[in-house]
Amino acid sequence: MAQAGDGLPPHPHPPVDPGNGFCSDTRTYHSLRPPVPLPPVTHPHPLSVTDYALSLLPSSVSSSPDHRYYIIDVASDQRLIFSRTLRLANSLSLHLRDRLSKGDVAFILLPPSFNVPIIYLSLLSLGVVVSPSNPLSSASEIAHQVRISNPSIAFATSSTSSKLPPNYKLRLGVVLVDSPEFESVVLTNAEDDSSSASASPTSSPSSSSSLPLPLMSNVNGVHQSDPATILYSSGTTGRVKGVLMTHRNLISMIAGRYHARHAAAEQQTPRAVCLFSLPPFHVYGFFVLIMNFVLGETLIWLQKFEFEAMLKAVEKYRVTLLPVSPPIVVNMMKSKLTDKYDLRSLQTALCGGAPLGREVSEQFQAKFPHVELLQGYAMTESGAGSGMMGPEESRRYGSVGRLSATMEAKIVDPGTGVALPPGQKGELWLRGPCVMKGYVGDDKATAETIDSDGWLKTGDLCYFDNEGFLFVVDRLKELIKYKAYQVPPAELEHLLQSHPEIADAAVIPRYPDEEAGQIPMAFVVRKPGSSITESQAIEFIAKQVAPYKKVRRVAFIDSIPKSPAGKISRRDLIKIAMSCSKARL
Repeated sequence: MAQAGDGLPPHPHPPVDPGNGFCSDTRTYHSLRPPVPLPPVTHPHPLSVTDYALSLLPSSVSSSPDHRYYIIDVASDQRLIFSRTLRLANSLSLHLRDRLSKGDVAFILLPPSFNVPIIYLSLLSLGVVVSPSNPLSSASEIAHQVRISNPSIAFATSSTSSKLPPNYKLRLGVVLVDSPEFESVVLTNAEDDSSSASASPTSSPSSSSSLPLPLMSNVNGVHQSDPATILYSSGTTGRVKGVLMTHRNLISMIAGRYHARHAAAEQQTPRAVCLFSLPPFHVYGFFVLIMNFVLGETLIWLQKFEFEAMLKAVEKYRVTLLPVSPPIVVNMMKSKLTDKYDLRSLQTALCGGAPLGREVSEQFQAKFPHVELLQGYAMTESGAGSGMMGPEESRRYGSVGRLSATMEAKIVDPGTGVALPPGQKGELWLRGPCVMKGYVGDDKATAETIDSDGWLKTGDLCYFDNEGFLFVVDRLKELIKYKAYQVPPAELEHLLQSHPEIADAAVIPRYPDEEAGQIPMAFVVRKPGSSITESQAIEFIAKQVAPYKKVRRVAFIDSIPKSPAGKISRRDLIKIAMSCSKARL
C-alpha cells in the first residue's frame, strides 16, 4: 500500500513557473500558497490530532465572554462552551481508557447532537479509530460499513441501534448515548463549571465565568502514523469504501486551514460565527466540527436543514461564515425568501461538494455583493485539494481555487498517461500529507487509486489555467459519450440552473440510442409558478453550446435526488429514466 499520507517526497529545486506553479521538468503543479509548518513525521513524542488541536486553541475561548461558545443549537438555543466540551470529553476518556485500546474502531451511528463532537474528541485522544455513519442509512448499508470497519464498540441511540447488524458481535457492546447511564458516565469525572446549576452538557455558564482549559492527556501514546478515522466514500469507482485517515492526515488538514485562516485574518475580522448544517458523519461536516473547535469559533448548529430556518439563523445569530453545497447556493440565488431576512452579517460562503458554474456564481455575487463566495475542491480520499482565498480569487468564477499549500498535483491524459501543462484537460492526480492511507480491507482498490509514488487518482476531469487556478470539468466516468464526442453533464447543469424558471437540474446519459450511443437527458425542477416546457429548456441550452452538447430529452421532476454532501445521485435518475419508456414523469 502506498504511504501517501507520510508527506511530500523531498525534491530539488526544479524550475517552477511562479505564475501557475507548473514545473515543466517534472510536469507537476506546485502550490502557490505560503508553506505551512507541519510537525515532523518522526516527532520524538506521541502526537495525536487532539494534542495538535489543543495546541492551536486560542486562550480567548476561556477568558473572553464573547468567545466562549463552541456550539449554539438553533432549535433549543442551548449553548456549549469550549471548557465544558473538553471537560466532558475528558470525563468520557477516563471512563473508556481502560476498556478501549489504541487502534480499536468505534462505529458512530448518531443523529446530530452536542454529544457528537464530545465523543469525537474523546475517542481521538485515546487513539480509537472514529468511524461515523449516516443514521438514516438502511440496515443493509450499515451492515456493509460494519463489515468494512470491524468495530469493537458502537455509539448509537435507542432509535438507531436497531439498525446495527444483529449477527455482528461487538466486543464492547453498544453505548446508548441518549440513556441516563451515558449522561451519568460523562458527568461523573467532569469538573463542574462554577456557574453550572444543571448537570446537562448544555448548561450555560454566566458571562463572568473564566476557567482554564483542561488538557486531554495522550495516555495511549498515539502517534501521527496511527489510524484516526474511517470515513465512507463511494470511492473513485464502485461501492462504498472505508477511507482510512491517520492522525498525520488530519493534522495536515488542520494545519493548512489554520494557517490559511490566520493569513486571511490580516484583511478581515479573525473570528467567525459559522452556521453548521452539514452532516457530521461526512468528511466536510466532520472536518468543520473539528476545525472550528481549533479556531475557537462559534458554530450555530442547525441540526435539521431547512432553507428558511437557515436564513432565520443567519439573521438571529449574525452569522458571518456559511459552509454550503451548490444546491444551497442556487436556492439563495433564486429564492425570494432571502429578501425577508437581514443577511448583512454574512461575509463568506464556502462552497464545496460539487462544481459550481460560472453563471450561478455571477448571479449569486450580483445578488449578494457583500458576500465572498469561495469555492474549494477536496475528496474524502484527499482531505485537501484546492480553495479560494480573498475577494480577488472569489471572482475567478467557475474555478475551485488554487492548489492547497500542502499539496501538489498533476493533470494526466487518461489515454496516454502523459502529464499535461496548463490549459489542457486530464485526470487530476494529487499527492501530499492529507491523502488517505488507503481503503480499509481493499488493497486492490487502494492500488488502483494510489500509485507507487503516492499519487491519488481522483477520477475528475480537470485543468489548471495559466494563473494556477483549478477548474473541474466533470467526473471522468460521468462523461456522456455522444457519437465520438464527450459531453460533461456538469456544464449543462450549470446552464440549466442559470435559467430564471428552473430551480434545479441534473443531466444523465439516456441510452441506448442506435445512432448516438448515449444522448444527454435533463431532469428539471421547475420554480413555483413556472410553466417552462421541454422544448423551451432544450432551446435554452441549444443556443449556448456546440451541437453535440445539446440536451435531447427533458423530464420534469419534483426534486433531484442527492447525497448528504449535495452530489447528484445519477444512478437513481438513470433508473427512473430507464423505467419510463418515453421519459415522461
